[in-house]
Amino acid sequence: MPGWEIIGEEERAAVNAVFDNGGVLFRQAFAGLRNGVYKVKEFEQAFSRHAGVQYGHAVTSGTAALKVGLKGLGIGPGDEVITQSHTFVATVEAILECGATPVVADVNWTLNLDPEDLERKITERTRAVIPVHMLGVGAQMDEILAIARRHDLKVLEDTAQALGGTYHGKALGALGDVGCYSFDHGKLLTTGEGGMVLTDQHEIYFRARCYADHGHEDNPAVPRGEDTRTCAGFNYRMMELQGAIGLVQLQKLPGSLAKHRANKAMLQARVEHVTRNEEIRLREIPDPDGDNGDSVIFFLDDAARAKRVARALQEQGFGFKNLPDALNWHFAGTWDHIFGDMAPYRGRDLERDVWRQSGEILRRAIALPVFYKMDEAYVARLGTALEKALQA
Repeated sequence: MPGWEIIGEEERAAVNAVFDNGGVLFRQAFAGLRNGVYKVKEFEQAFSRHAGVQYGHAVTSGTAALKVGLKGLGIGPGDEVITQSHTFVATVEAILECGATPVVADVNWTLNLDPEDLERKITERTRAVIPVHMLGVGAQMDEILAIARRHDLKVLEDTAQALGGTYHGKALGALGDVGCYSFDHGKLLTTGEGGMVLTDQHEIYFRARCYADHGHEDNPAVPRGEDTRTCAGFNYRMMELQGAIGLVQLQKLPGSLAKHRANKAMLQARVEHVTRNEEIRLREIPDPDGDNGDSVIFFLDDAARAKRVARALQEQGFGFKNLPDALNWHFAGTWDHIFGDMAPYRGRDLERDVWRQSGEILRRAIALPVFYKMDEAYVARLGTALEKALQA
C-alpha cells in the first residue's frame, strides 16, 4: 500500500512552491529568506492533529524516529527494552544504537507481540517495551498497556507499517508514551524517506527534539548560533521539501485509507472463496475496524506447503508483503549477525531454540499485499493463481 501510487501534480506543485518562496530547504533559521514559511513545522503540527497527539517531531527516517523516541524516553546503557521477534530489523538496531539491550519476545497469531511472553521477559532492568504494529494491524494494546502499567514500563509504539490504523477508535501510535512512524517510499504516506515521533508529554518531546538536532534547544530568546543546549545529540533533521510533500500526502490519507480498506475486503473475500475447502487460518486481528488495509494474510497447515504455494504464486508473477519473501529481514530468528555474539544466544539455534513459537507461525504465513490501484480484474487473476498454487 505505497504512497507513491498517489503521487501527482499536487506534490510537484508543493515542492516548486518551496523554491518559489526563496528555496530554503533547512527546517529552521534563515528567517529573512523564507517569508515565514516552515513546511516541516507545518507538517509536524498537522500530523500531530491527525493522530490526536499534542507534540510531533519529524526526522529523517522511521529508523531515526525509533532511536530519537528512545532517547526522548531516556533509554541508555544498562536498560533492557523488550520488543517482538516479527519486526523489521530497524527496531532492534535502534535499541542497540542507544546502548540498551534488546530483549525479544515471541509473536502470536496476530503476528504482533504476544502479551504472555512479554510478561515472561520482564526483569528488574526492563525500562520499556516496543510493540510493533506489523502489516497494518494493531497489537493487543489493552493487554500490553496493562502489563506496562503494572511494571512501570514506558511504551513506544513502532507504527512504521500501520500508519492510519486505529485501536478502539484511537490512532495507532497515540496509545503509549511515544509513537514512531516511517514515511519511506513504500509506506501509505511517503516523503521519499522520513519519519515522525509523537508524544503527549512535553519532557519526552523536548528531549527527542533536542537529540535530533545536535542538542539544539531551539531557544527563541537567542539566535541559532548562540542556542542553548543541555545534552549531546545527532543530526536527524527532516528538510523542507519532505515537509511539503508530507502535507500533501496527509491530505490524501483519508481517501487512500478508504480505498485500501475496500480493496482489502475485495481481496480477502476472493481468498476466502478460493480456500473454502482448505485447512487455512486467517490472521487474528484484535480490532478489525482499525485495520488500515495493508495486506491479506493466511496460514497454511505446514511450512513446507506454504513454501511450495508461495513459489507457485511467484512463478505466476505475484509477489508478497514480506511473508515469505522478505522474512529474513523481519524475523529475529534469522538475525545471527545481531544476536550470534550475545551471551544469552551464543551457540543456540535462534529459530528452533529461542523463538520457536514465532518461527512456526511465520513460516506458515502468506501475506498478499493490497494496492491503491488494485481492481477486480487483478483480484480475479490472483484468485485463479492462488487456486492453481494450492492444487499444485
